[in-house]
Amino acid sequence: MTTESHPSGYSHRQSAPLCLLLYAVAGLFLVLGWVLSAAPPLHWLFPTIGVLLTVGAASFHHLTVEDRGDRLAVRFGPVPLFRRTVRYADIGSVEVGRTLFVDGWGIHYSIRGGWVWNLWGRECVVVHFRDGGTLRIGTDDAEQLAAFVRSKLTEPEAGRGQGED
Repeated sequence: MTTESHPSGYSHRQSAPLCLLLYAVAGLFLVLGWVLSAAPPLHWLFPTIGVLLTVGAASFHHLTVEDRGDRLAVRFGPVPLFRRTVRYADIGSVEVGRTLFVDGWGIHYSIRGGWVWNLWGRECVVVHFRDGGTLRIGTDDAEQLAAFVRSKLTEPEAGRGQGED
């Protein structure tokens, strides 16, 4: 749960204990695969599930949100399987909000509409796109993230309108 000064302006990483449960279950499956090595197909099924759970846990170990100049990058990690960028020019407005209990954690479509990227907790920043879409980014730094994105929305874009006919 660190917010850092970043050359581009904003960088925050949130960690959550949920991955520890996944690591524990993965370890259990790996041990079961070793203990039951003489029982086909369990001798390959349990270790395979254990490895997949380990990769899944490492993929959702933390959630990083950071400024990349003209866009906001959102990624789970440290295994970088799930990541997304949002151009500031595509954002209409942003506000601090809360996810629903049924929204849970991970990446999924919300029953209220729009995508949810959440690691832990219910605080989020609701990004409303100019085209009408919505993205909810779960964070334990909602006020600062929303303020940062708002500041990026009010910055004049260099060259706006040039080259358009």
